[in-house]
Amino acid sequence: MSLQQSTEEKNKVQSWIDSHLTRETLPPFSFMYGGDPSASFFTTWESSNATTHRDDAKTAGLLTYRDRKSGLVVQCDWEAFSDFPALEWVVTFRNEGTADTPILEDVQALDAVFTRNEEDEFILHRALGSSASRDDFAPITDVLHPNTEIELAPVGGRSSNTHALPFFNIETTGGGVMLGVGWSGQWSTSFQRDDGKSLRLRAGMELTHLKLHPGEGIRTPRILLLFWEGEDRMRGHNLLRRFILAHRTPLQDGKPVTTPFSASGSPLNESTESNQIAFTKRYHKLGLGVEYWWLDAGWFDGGWPSGVGTWTIRKDHFPNGLKPLSDAAEVAEMKFLLWFEPERVYQGSWLDTEHPDWVLKIPDNPNGLLNLGDHEARRWLTDHISGMITEQGISVYRQDFNMDPLLHWRAAEVPERQGMTEIRHIEGLYAFWDELLHRHPGLIIDNCASGGRRIDLETTSRSVPLWRTDYDYFEPNGYQCHTYGLHFYLPCSGTGSNNPNSYESRSAMNSGFVLGWDVHSPHLPVEIAQKTASEYKRIRPFFYGDYYPLTSYSTNYDVWMAFQFHREDLRQGIVLAFRRPRSPYLSARLRLEGLDPKSLYKLKFEDTGDEETVTGSALGNGYEVTIDKVPGSQLIIYEQI
Repeated sequence: MSLQQSTEEKNKVQSWIDSHLTRETLPPFSFMYGGDPSASFFTTWESSNATTHRDDAKTAGLLTYRDRKSGLVVQCDWEAFSDFPALEWVVTFRNEGTADTPILEDVQALDAVFTRNEEDEFILHRALGSSASRDDFAPITDVLHPNTEIELAPVGGRSSNTHALPFFNIETTGGGVMLGVGWSGQWSTSFQRDDGKSLRLRAGMELTHLKLHPGEGIRTPRILLLFWEGEDRMRGHNLLRRFILAHRTPLQDGKPVTTPFSASGSPLNESTESNQIAFTKRYHKLGLGVEYWWLDAGWFDGGWPSGVGTWTIRKDHFPNGLKPLSDAAEVAEMKFLLWFEPERVYQGSWLDTEHPDWVLKIPDNPNGLLNLGDHEARRWLTDHISGMITEQGISVYRQDFNMDPLLHWRAAEVPERQGMTEIRHIEGLYAFWDELLHRHPGLIIDNCASGGRRIDLETTSRSVPLWRTDYDYFEPNGYQCHTYGLHFYLPCSGTGSNNPNSYESRSAMNSGFVLGWDVHSPHLPVEIAQKTASEYKRIRPFFYGDYYPLTSYSTNYDVWMAFQFHREDLRQGIVLAFRRPRSPYLSARLRLEGLDPKSLYKLKFEDTGDEETVTGSALGNGYEVTIDKVPGSQLIIYEQI
């Protein structure tokens, strides 16, 4: 089944531009200014619209509004993509006057109305965020009945914390639209149905009520709309996955980055130069093909967690710095991954004592938030981390974030500047990451925030989440649920395994994979470990393909869970099926998707080596898979012949 954009999908993008991004129409964003809604005065403001760039990949434009009275300039930078039925934009505000602006509030980066046919309702497909739970990223479907409204926002200022992942599929008869929000702070969305055929979509920061000083400017969240046609909503999800891989995934050597295959050892605060080098040698000797050695928290003065905010290497554990580790990793044919948490500042740490002016605090909490909106703080942090990347041989910079920043941002604001501290912090985060990537070509940024609590359109553009949840480490049944839900939207993520057996390891395999195996144990099943690592490296490319859930979603222990990853370009794919610990069912009938019904497919069963040739039609109608063991798994690799 081809996922190339159709003429109808491409026409929808152009229709959207014509109806929302011209001087003669109301734009797809809104705000209140001086107490009045933007729709009431936009027609009176000076405006211009220009195509700023056009090539084979995209067309870019700039829609500008100017208030001569106050000097406020509002610009919408938009891009339409030639290879996808997709459109993105970012709105900016700048005060080019000589005095403070009136109050700018309720800024909605998206404010637009969609209509449906009479016979069917709008259906909202979405996912939970991460809260270190078995139901992290759980899929949710809401029917948007007349005169109802659904409002969604994350918890505490991290963009995918608990309540919602900021990616959505709004389905109606014959197709729908995917919505992505790029804001790594406290965004909000609203899906509001009227009593007729219309749905109003709004998305922006949760709180904006501010004035701009002369010369001052701000940006809003990034908005993505991707239109899809057809009766199968998975077309929209897979177009989004392909779009993110093509346009919103970090590049390495001009190609989307390959999510790292890594390994780690030793509990927090117990890592030393000698034991870490011993681990790299052992992994190399076993021939597991691991690509990155991961040193997690505790390598810094003060240790974990009280040393967070002191980013100097502890001499008692690493007397020669960390370069011997990266050198040893290179000898073992690996690169070096190092953990940081630069935004959290513990009481008594170096940042807390030497630069308290850089740290935002709230009552009854001795620890604080490094204010990335402070230029001096961000300059110091950028130079310090960049220097360590060079001096210590770091190839993956891992940034964790184990706190909710929202109260710190809001406590720092005065009534007429609400939202400004958050805006400056998020702008500073992007500037910090962008500068690291600029100074260190090929660097990979690992985005962690107590697991996957900071996933959005902007962070996916700069980073990959190698540890997507802090849920009950290595629990395989929950990990299956996380794979099931997150892959509706994102092709790149990782999690880990502490046991090389097939059920537990396959439950964790994704585009990224982390080994926490006890490789020094005399009881390690070496041949199984080698087989599992080899298996992962062979199937890793399939996780970047199209995704199809083959069973219902469930967190229960008495069911099967299965999913399929299909590479149309390779004419190959995989099926991963799991019979959970209390499932009484020996077999399940799975209907494979994305296949040519007239073609033949060769199926190879990884555990037995058996092969079978089946028509695409038969696989699409339902193929019976049997798993004898409880719990047990089945990996099937298929190829069109």
